[in-house]
Amino acid sequence: MRYIIWVLRVVLFVALLGFALKNDQPVTLRYFLGYEWNTSLVVVSLCFFAVGAAVGILAMLGSVLQQRRELAAAQRELQMRHKLDQAEENSRLPIQPS
Repeated sequence: MRYIIWVLRVVLFVALLGFALKNDQPVTLRYFLGYEWNTSLVVVSLCFFAVGAAVGILAMLGSVLQQRRELAAAQRELQMRHKLDQAEENSRLPIQPS
């Protein structure tokens, strides 16, 4: 399995390297108020990919934090029930005469 993962990593690296080498043409991004940014197409693609990944992670962050809070509450409740069950079991044991 480890070898398959490494082969997939190498294939992905070669594909992305080929993409970068084939798309090195200069592009101009024009903003408001006359601002311009001159760079290669690969840099622009990488920037937009990184911004999209960051927005996706931020969008998912709220639900992940909520699930972690719910999981922590459920674990606390389970521990409390376990302690109560043990205390109840200990109280049911008959007292041995000495």
